[in-house]
Amino acid sequence: MKFPGRQERRGIPPAVLVVLSMTMDAHSRTVTAAVMKHLDETTIVSHHVPSAVLMERAGLAVVQALRDERFDLGRILVVSGPGNNGGDGVVVARLLHLAGASVEVILVGDETKRSQDMIRQIEVADSYGITLLSWGPDVSTPGEPTTVVDALLGIGGDRAPGGDFLQAVRHINACRDAGARVLAVDIPSGISTDTGQLLGEAVHADVTVTFAYAKTGLVQPPGNTLAGRLIVADIGIYAE
Repeated sequence: MKFPGRQERRGIPPAVLVVLSMTMDAHSRTVTAAVMKHLDETTIVSHHVPSAVLMERAGLAVVQALRDERFDLGRILVVSGPGNNGGDGVVVARLLHLAGASVEVILVGDETKRSQDMIRQIEVADSYGITLLSWGPDVSTPGEPTTVVDALLGIGGDRAPGGDFLQAVRHINACRDAGARVLAVDIPSGISTDTGQLLGEAVHADVTVTFAYAKTGLVQPPGNTLAGRLIVADIGIYAE
């Protein structure tokens, strides 16, 4: 099975082409983590769409979903990891802050491992006076959140959350148990992007907004259950 030749001219390796073709046929256009990362890279490198533009579109899509799904935006907590998934979360926080919402961001993970896009988004958020907190055993936010955004790991998470990430997963689920609704960015943290299996403890989301294509793990149990309602958002990344 072979994917259209245009993709070959964009430099996608044959193995990735086969995986893309098979997964899209078998699961109504779902993709694995490796395929999605390659499509993302192709959009940025071959088509010259800046990664910051894709991140802004992702944030806009999440904010639209929060509104469409009638989340209570009275008090919002965004939990962000150090990668680009975390950057998506910081964009969400900024857009909501500028719309007048009460938003706090908890930053999880080693700050020396933050992606360049994440660093840039933190700088922008800080310039707007958004509350940015570093995760720690005594971290606290004023009042209980009504909405929590999981932007911890994204599709790059391929192992069981540990350390601060595990504690952050537990914190998100505790907020949900206390009445908050949870939206996961791209995929709930702790779920395998490719299989839907639990990598360890995982976030239980009410809604998941995934970008460009559904990920294979979001349509396989138990990932499909933990993802809640699945929304696939077009942010300008295309397979053909």
